[in-house]
Amino acid sequence: MQAFDQIQELWQKHEVEVKFSADEMLQQAKKEVSGLKIKSALNIVGMLASFIAIAGVWLFYEYESWTSHAGFVIFLVSILSSTIILYRDYKLISRNDFTVHPKEFLAGLKTYQVNRYRLYNQMYWFYTTALSLGFIFTFIEILPRLTLFQQIFAVALTFLWILFCSTLLRTAVMKREKERIALLIEKFERITDQISTGA
Repeated sequence: MQAFDQIQELWQKHEVEVKFSADEMLQQAKKEVSGLKIKSALNIVGMLASFIAIAGVWLFYEYESWTSHAGFVIFLVSILSSTIILYRDYKLISRNDFTVHPKEFLAGLKTYQVNRYRLYNQMYWFYTTALSLGFIFTFIEILPRLTLFQQIFAVALTFLWILFCSTLLRTAVMKREKERIALLIEKFERITDQISTGA
């Protein structure tokens, strides 16, 4: 047993220095940026699909109350404004190639990081409030048509979904994305340092 402890102690003292070339780091970082671009593009497509679906429900079903129309307008305006913000952020990370314009790319990535933080902390609450208001306005006309059980189920499901997205899901996504972008920025800064020092 003592021999095992000595081997374990020797192993813990032994440090292996792993060096990556700038090209290897650049390829890995580019792959991660590509994943970030794809995720951003899918977010935009998802928002556009929800915009079309909600607009379709509004146009193809008859609503009598002005509150329903107001609710749908609120839905569509909040989705469209969020989609525009997502598209603007997407352009920040897809506009420049790191190999051609490293400083501009890094500046765009840092701006993207700040915008995402603002999106999850400020704009998200605007979006959630707008959707909640849209639901309240549309429920004024829709709920009386449902049975008591359906009314309770619709309101509870809507409330729980908004609560889940506003707390657990938002926090998890924000934390993961914050770490991912910070790591990307750090990698690109190290690559820039290695290239500039000729390592």
